[in-house]
Amino acid sequence: MPRKLRKRPAHEVSKAKPKQSKVVVDTVKAASTATQEKTELKAAPEVYTTIPPQSKKKKKPGQLTAKQLRQYFDEGFLVIPNFFATEELDPVRDGIADEVERIAQMLYDGGKIKDKHEDADLFHRLTLLEKDFPGTSVLLHKSENLPQAFKDLWSHERVLNVMEQLLGPEVGGHPGWNLRCKTPYNEMADVPWHQDNAYFDEGCLHTFLPTVWIPVVDVNEKNGCLQMLRGGHRKGVTGTHTCCAGGTWYVQMSDEEMEKAFDADLSKDVVTCDFKYGGLVLFSNCIPHRSLENHSDIIRWSLDLRYQRPDRPSGLWGVKECVVLRTKKEKNFKINWEDFEKVDRTKAQEQVAHSSQVEAVDDFDTTLTGPWMHRWDVVNHNKHTANIKPSDATTFTHKA
Repeated sequence: MPRKLRKRPAHEVSKAKPKQSKVVVDTVKAASTATQEKTELKAAPEVYTTIPPQSKKKKKPGQLTAKQLRQYFDEGFLVIPNFFATEELDPVRDGIADEVERIAQMLYDGGKIKDKHEDADLFHRLTLLEKDFPGTSVLLHKSENLPQAFKDLWSHERVLNVMEQLLGPEVGGHPGWNLRCKTPYNEMADVPWHQDNAYFDEGCLHTFLPTVWIPVVDVNEKNGCLQMLRGGHRKGVTGTHTCCAGGTWYVQMSDEEMEKAFDADLSKDVVTCDFKYGGLVLFSNCIPHRSLENHSDIIRWSLDLRYQRPDRPSGLWGVKECVVLRTKKEKNFKINWEDFEKVDRTKAQEQVAHSSQVEAVDDFDTTLTGPWMHRWDVVNHNKHTANIKPSDATTFTHKA
């Protein structure tokens, strides 16, 4: 039975979000120093378990029922089957196909591949490109390009209606969005147990960041769906992570750490989120989760789109501001995608991960570096951690 949850007081006061600067040398140095400081933060269970005050007006299209709200804040996530009609997501598939074409053309023009595999469909083409140029999927994952279909999905009316229930009338798009290209049997696409807070700065624990995970294919255990640790958010803490998992840039938590940090029973609390094309998973930055390996013969494509209150910090070390998606402060409001797209988050994070300015990144560089590598002990080195000099971090502990 869901636990009874108290409602958040209507007079809750939020801290103003400091204006974030562009990525320049001074900002990079300051942010890099901040990531190396170990701070003990007070647990924040109320951030993740308290239902905000709800409007007494008639619910808007797509908004959660009272039962769904209770389940989301009690269990830490919510699977919503058939949230979208498939025709609403078909343009997203087209946008992904355009991105694959762009990467294929770039590799071809750069002399990295001889065959663009233009006859292959969306669910097989990237796998073929990956065989010809290992790391192609990483190049696509690193890309900050936002096709119009992605923008339309991020600012979808019914999704923003849900966000109003969770965040209030002012809704921003968090800059930590991702296109997930989970090719079969590819370690770089297998994300181990973690909390999203582990990739942000420590203070982000006190900022509520809802995520909408939207696959554009049926998802199941075979092709690598999500698993959630039910109730793992209730203590409002970030467990101890280590870096990096296998040959990836991912942080991870051990089973022992999850059982200790969250009082979890992995034999009972792990939930597999499988559903048909058109559904989604709603979760937050505090819930432990992972994606399973893809043992199918197709690519499992998905988008993670994050949201926040615009007056709250994003936790991305000041490298990029959120994009305001909905507001009552302006009449005839129009989303300012142009300014949002001026900063490349991936490149900016790589700058923060170093103590000094670095040269421009090679377009064909298949490594990924970020400031989370300073926050957690690096117990396994690989080509991704090799981009950080020992002098840049204080957490390098073991050479695998």
